[in-house]
Amino acid sequence: MSKTFYDSETKRARDLSSGSFRISVEFEYRRVFCKKCNAVKVETLSWLASNIRYTKRYERYIGRLCRELTIKRVVELERLSWYQVRQIEINYMHELVGRLGKITRLRAVGIDEISIRKGHTYMICVSDLDKGRPIWVGGEGRREEDLDLFYTMLSDSQKKNISVVVMDMWKPFRKSTLKYIPHVERIIR
Repeated sequence: MSKTFYDSETKRARDLSSGSFRISVEFEYRRVFCKKCNAVKVETLSWLASNIRYTKRYERYIGRLCRELTIKRVVELERLSWYQVRQIEINYMHELVGRLGKITRLRAVGIDEISIRKGHTYMICVSDLDKGRPIWVGGEGRREEDLDLFYTMLSDSQKKNISVVVMDMWKPFRKSTLKYIPHVERIIR
């Protein structure tokens, strides 16, 4: 632990708004020289989000908004770019999935793709419909192989417990689901 710092820079992070006022927190971001590793390390601030331009509570707020509203509507409300909102939503979903830990007894799952960039770049999101929360976000598209990644991480008993899968009838999703869970009832949306 160093008692002095190598250098510092004043940074600004967006925080929750108060009424019609957008609030930013200004802070000193320090770099510290570590004698053990003989390298300069960046200070870790627990209240900052993964992107240091936002606080964690602001990132969680945007993530919760994205669960209820479209990205376009959140962009209009918060005056952020589409890409910024999308990246915050992805970080929020990864945080939710990380907090869940081990996947317990699944009965009903929902499968859909989420756009991660403007255009046609997707990831797959699988949710536990009984608990109303995401349990897996992954893949590099919306192909059968991408959804296979989710099913292969489940145990045989977890696959047997799944009785309902809610998804659109995108052929790769349907093929992957029937390959791993042939006994499932399919609900088409």
